[in-house]
Amino acid sequence: MTSALVRPFTVSIPDAEIDDLKQRLSRTRWPDPQTVGDWSQGVRVDNVRSLVEHWEHQYDWRRFESALNSCPQFLTEIDGLDIHFIHVRSSNPGAVPLILTHGWPSSIADFMKMIGPLTDPVSFGGDAADSFDVVVPSLPGFGFSQKPTQTGWSAPRIAGAWAELMKRLGYTRWAAHGGDWGAVVTTALGAMQPEGLLGIHLNTPFAFPAQIPDTLSPEERHAVETLALYTGDLGGSNHLQGTKPETVGFALADSPVGQAAWIYEKFQSKTDNQGLAEDALGIDDMLDAISLYWFTNSGASSGRIYWENRSGSFAGPKLTLPVAVTVFPRDIPLLPRSWIEDTYSDLVHYGEADRGGHFAALEQPEILVSEIRTGLRTLRS
Repeated sequence: MTSALVRPFTVSIPDAEIDDLKQRLSRTRWPDPQTVGDWSQGVRVDNVRSLVEHWEHQYDWRRFESALNSCPQFLTEIDGLDIHFIHVRSSNPGAVPLILTHGWPSSIADFMKMIGPLTDPVSFGGDAADSFDVVVPSLPGFGFSQKPTQTGWSAPRIAGAWAELMKRLGYTRWAAHGGDWGAVVTTALGAMQPEGLLGIHLNTPFAFPAQIPDTLSPEERHAVETLALYTGDLGGSNHLQGTKPETVGFALADSPVGQAAWIYEKFQSKTDNQGLAEDALGIDDMLDAISLYWFTNSGASSGRIYWENRSGSFAGPKLTLPVAVTVFPRDIPLLPRSWIEDTYSDLVHYGEADRGGHFAALEQPEILVSEIRTGLRTLRS
């Protein structure tokens, strides 16, 4: 590691900001209830009230802050921007360096339960031969990474920054994983194939055909239908952030309940839950993510990732490096194996989880850890 370029970082939210949050929560002006009996108009008022009640009176930010600070954290300037990242080295020889990239409305919080099993598998019932050094950066404009002040931070540019980060940490052979926007960045890494990148693991494959065939299998038809759902009824936040992220940012910067509702709706619609997002994630895990967005005031800056990449599609590039893929049954859109195999010519692993949705790292960290271990095992030789 080039120590002069990498500075230690500690999370420390002032008490005054926590007090301000609770005061704002107590003064919430609530909208009228929805006029339907389901979630088709968005988050339900009663459910948000319950979430906010817990946030104001039971939730403990210092618990999560302490968990973050138990991991080595750093800042380093890349391409004019300070990038925040967690970096945990395994004590086991032969550990493969692995960079984990989150999406939206996700964060480094997604991977907190995975760091221990990945870096120290023996302590979690695994094999030392499956050890990883783990690097978890915050995307530009997210969390404790600096907010861009100019345009141009597309997924390929972020991928280039990640390649520089791994080089700066002294790694000459490494792998990458991502889901959601993290998968977009990881796919861009796969297309770029920077020096040292051995292969990638995705739980969000971008493998739709550029032209959808006229004749479809049942699995392929389901993929098309779930994509229509994703871009249609479930696509409100995506559309607004892809077209007017600053307008959205005004509402989220001034209202913690607005920030909570904005993220709650996405968790509700894309997790493998039994009726409520907190069934899949746990209310404190949800509030860790929401609080991180609130305290870093990153509603607008994070949303711009949609604006910066608005010309993209679910038809990703055909990759030639080793690719491992795990699909989770309640993901939206849900891609068929046939299209995944057609897109990734060197598919070293294809896994189908028995449960879980779009936010795999938060919902099913144990399954995702197992799949990453299995999927990337061939790269170790």
